Amino acid sequence: MAAELVGGALLSAFLQVSFDRLASPQLLDFFHGRKLDEKLLANLNIMLHSINALADDAELRQFTDPHVKAWLLAVKEAVFDAEDLLGEIDYELTRCQVEAQYEPQTFTYKVSNFFNSTFTSFNKKIESGMKEVLEKLEYLANQKGALGLKECTYSDDGLGSKVPQKLPSSSLMVESVIYGRDADKDIIINWLTSEIDNPNQPSILSVVGMGGLGKTTLAQHVYNHPKIEDAKFDIKAWVYVSDHFHVLTVTRTILEAITNKKDDSGNLEMVHKKLKENLSRRKFLLVLDDVWNERREEWEVVQTPLSYGAPGSRILVTTRGEKVASIMRSKVHHLKQLGENESWNVFENHALKDGDLEFSNELEQIGKRIVKKCNGLPLALKTIGCLLRTKSSTLDWKSILESDIWELPIEDSEIIPALFLSYLYLPSHLKKCFAYCALFPKDHEFMKKKLILLWMAQNFLHCPKKIRHPEEVGEQYFNDLLSRSFFQESHIVGCFLMHDLLNDLAKYVCADFCFRLKFDKGQCISKTTRHFSFQFHDVKSFDGFGTLTNAKRLRSFLPISELCLSEWHFKISIHDLFSKIKFLRVLSFSGCSDLIEVPDSIGDLKHLHSLDLSWCIAIQKLPDSICLLYNLLILKFNFCLNLEELPLNLHKLTKLRCLEFRHTKVTKMPVHFGELKNIQVLDTFIVDRNSEISTKQLGGLNQLNLHGRLSINDVQNIFNPLDALKANVKDKQLVELELKWRSDHIPNDPRKEKEVLQNLQPSKHLEDLSICNYNGTEFPSWVFDNSLSNLVLLRLGDCKYCLCLPPLGLLSSLKTLTIRGLDGIVSIGAEFYGSNTSFACLESLEFYNMKEWEEWECKTTSFPRLQRLYVNECPKLKGTHLKKVVVSDELRISGNNVDTSPLETLHIHGGCDSLPIFWLDFFPKLRSFRLRRCQNLRRISQEYVHNHIMDLNIYECPQFKSFLFPKPMQILFPSLTRLNITNCPQVELFPDGGLPLNIKHMSLSCLKLIASLRDNLDPNTCLEHLSIEHLDVECFPDEVLLPHSLTSLRIQYCPNLKKMHYKGLCHLSSLTLVSCPSLQCLPAEDLPKSISSLTILNCPLLKERYRNPDGEDWAKIAHIQKLDVRS
Repeated sequence: MAAELVGGALLSAFLQVSFDRLASPQLLDFFHGRKLDEKLLANLNIMLHSINALADDAELRQFTDPHVKAWLLAVKEAVFDAEDLLGEIDYELTRCQVEAQYEPQTFTYKVSNFFNSTFTSFNKKIESGMKEVLEKLEYLANQKGALGLKECTYSDDGLGSKVPQKLPSSSLMVESVIYGRDADKDIIINWLTSEIDNPNQPSILSVVGMGGLGKTTLAQHVYNHPKIEDAKFDIKAWVYVSDHFHVLTVTRTILEAITNKKDDSGNLEMVHKKLKENLSRRKFLLVLDDVWNERREEWEVVQTPLSYGAPGSRILVTTRGEKVASIMRSKVHHLKQLGENESWNVFENHALKDGDLEFSNELEQIGKRIVKKCNGLPLALKTIGCLLRTKSSTLDWKSILESDIWELPIEDSEIIPALFLSYLYLPSHLKKCFAYCALFPKDHEFMKKKLILLWMAQNFLHCPKKIRHPEEVGEQYFNDLLSRSFFQESHIVGCFLMHDLLNDLAKYVCADFCFRLKFDKGQCISKTTRHFSFQFHDVKSFDGFGTLTNAKRLRSFLPISELCLSEWHFKISIHDLFSKIKFLRVLSFSGCSDLIEVPDSIGDLKHLHSLDLSWCIAIQKLPDSICLLYNLLILKFNFCLNLEELPLNLHKLTKLRCLEFRHTKVTKMPVHFGELKNIQVLDTFIVDRNSEISTKQLGGLNQLNLHGRLSINDVQNIFNPLDALKANVKDKQLVELELKWRSDHIPNDPRKEKEVLQNLQPSKHLEDLSICNYNGTEFPSWVFDNSLSNLVLLRLGDCKYCLCLPPLGLLSSLKTLTIRGLDGIVSIGAEFYGSNTSFACLESLEFYNMKEWEEWECKTTSFPRLQRLYVNECPKLKGTHLKKVVVSDELRISGNNVDTSPLETLHIHGGCDSLPIFWLDFFPKLRSFRLRRCQNLRRISQEYVHNHIMDLNIYECPQFKSFLFPKPMQILFPSLTRLNITNCPQVELFPDGGLPLNIKHMSLSCLKLIASLRDNLDPNTCLEHLSIEHLDVECFPDEVLLPHSLTSLRIQYCPNLKKMHYKGLCHLSSLTLVSCPSLQCLPAEDLPKSISSLTILNCPLLKERYRNPDGEDWAKIAHIQKLDVRS
């Protein structure tokens, strides 16, 4: 066993905190000044190092030897007690320093007390506590012989000596490729799309397999496959079920997924009725992911309303247990481990270093043996592969291959040995950071910055010699865990999550000191518990949770919410809680609606590092005792909507690194705020009305090394533009900046306003900028020049005196632009763009409440990537020169008098989900109109004659059924030359009265529409080109289907088409066949002589048959003038 190669024991990481404090000169001075026994410190240091030497061996053996496990738990308890003692000393040191600094009149008295040992009670407590800890540690160290524990060599920093200290940079990508699942995918897709005569609707298929096999990934690939899009499901919905199976909750979640609406019904009868109404006679596909429930009666209750769907409805289930499939009476598809080749592909993809094309022969041989050990488990292959990416020597690979950990019996069968090995090979500092994530529920999406702050509050971020800031260290730790696949990126930007198995693993390794309500068996909270969490929805109110106060050494009290607006209730005395649990490092009452007043006793929590009172909306005032929390690092009051002021002595919290209080009633900063020199994160800074105070505070802001987000409020109080320069915003590593003036401010000098804004220029790193209520007439140049090359989001709000917009089109990275309430803007023209290729990356453009805006000249070369255009409440806008807008997600144009008549090109790709009817009357000058993937669009309406539209395209709109036209299309659309309706399964009839006379090009994918073409075309219609797409037929065309005017036919993406009729092709001059893999041959009678152009693309059987020059039937097409046959 290669124990020395393991990254370091979890215990070692906890010991590191004590080692750092024992090495502090201030601690020695404290003992010397108080005349305490300095030998206690030396003995503690020696004893802790002795224990640390055994940590590696103990951590490995705890899983095979229960006696070692019990010993390790006792050691951790003693180490935590030692850390608590050292923490109390640290608090006392800081208290004396702060009081000496801010109460100089008593300085001599304080120092005298400090060095003359007058704090007898405290001294005795420290000495007796140290002796007690030393006795425990000495007793435990003496048991090493009886337990057979061996000492292991450790490097000075507490990490495994052979573990690389720096990971290569990598990017964790969403898995777009799924290895070795093609056969599984085809089986499931065929089942979903086949016509099954099942009297027990709906049909159910369960994908069964152990955790980590990729069941969810497979289901996602199936759910988004083009063949499923073509299967004409009226409704598609995905529901994550998990191991919390509550009948009402699951049923309501299904209803919400189907309707895309939040439902607050608390009555099962009501939910059942709604679900029945939404599913009745509609064919649906429902995916139930990660089902654990094994109680048949509960499933039958959930299933009842699902039985009202139309024939052909399907439910696809993923589950770890075959019993789940049995009680659901479903078909079963067992997902097996990957084969050898597929396993190697997964492993190789993650283990190869960037730039390498292959392994050395020796590493490849070892790698294949490691892959064999992984036994085809995709998650294990990925995790071990990522681990080995950081290791280059044969010895390292052999060590992992030969490790006994692979074969260790694990108590919980869900803990995969491969994943467990990856955990053991984590450096010890990453072990404790990962283990702390056991407080998160499964599938909880967490933000990087919030997790780093939690780590900081627990002293997990090791900063030797203070060379780097803790925030930087936390960023590295997080990125290391991300690159090793312990974290995954969520679909929500900026959020992350852990795979279920890794969540199980985190909970397993820290089961003795982490307690998660409702997850851990039973309600008995052990006295060894150090960290406690609960979800809002798991409790209606906090009543003490039974035995929580037994955990007197608790360090974390952490409520967790998936929704920022959630709340919970606190039904016991907070004062009682504080009196019994005094060792808290992290305390959060976020979302506690009952917290009206914070008791003074909060000042007794000497160890507290993080206090979060966000969303405690009843709090109006904070006790001064908060300013006695001298070790506090993080303080949050966000959305305390009634909080009126910050504590006066906040400046005494000299260690504070993060202060957040956005969305409160606070109107000014504490007077001595600038003395908080360690602040790194400050989300709000309020400029004081008193010019002398504001000048001083802005100067103090200059000294802060701020990063992240900052909002500077009441900018109108900066009377001297040079004071704005003192804030030195340009040198701060801000990613998000908001500059706000008061809305009722009346400027007396627009030039001064501009100078102030000029001097608040942010750094080039800024990504998000908001300027609100600015009172200048124009913006400084830094708003639009290359100074903000990384800016992706810009909001200009209520800048009422601004007369023209700057050339924002020059912002090369800008993706979202919101302009609201700029009352001085009458016209937007060339000045807005700045160049011919402006707004190169812009995806979202929004205008709101522009009262005087009349004209918009939109350059045709602008907005090449625009996806969303919102124009709301702009009553005077005529849009005279708005010629072309291409939108690939959502278009919203609203307001009383918005004139959209000049719009000539409108392309909407996706979105408009709230728009069941599209009214073409709003766009009388439209020439080209395209709708794609508008999920809820049902009809297109046109009441009056539209003389301009020439091109009408509707693609992939699953709910689209018909046109609402009071008159025939011949009358309403006299200029229409192109009509495309494809992948719209609900459309089966053309509008009454026939198609326009000038129609020349059509694309269709519905056999009924094609069959009715002749009946809907006037004899004088000049239809020349027809494209048939995604048609599910074996033979085509029939001679009665196609109009005689047709000269060009294109057939594409028809996978089941096997043969063609000769007579249906008689009038053609051009024939194109694309992606028809089953088409075996052209008509037996050969092609009509009229055909002068033939194109065959990606039709393998035809390509072989008509290959030049030796294909079986090459001679039959050789005479055609324009001939193209290729893959």
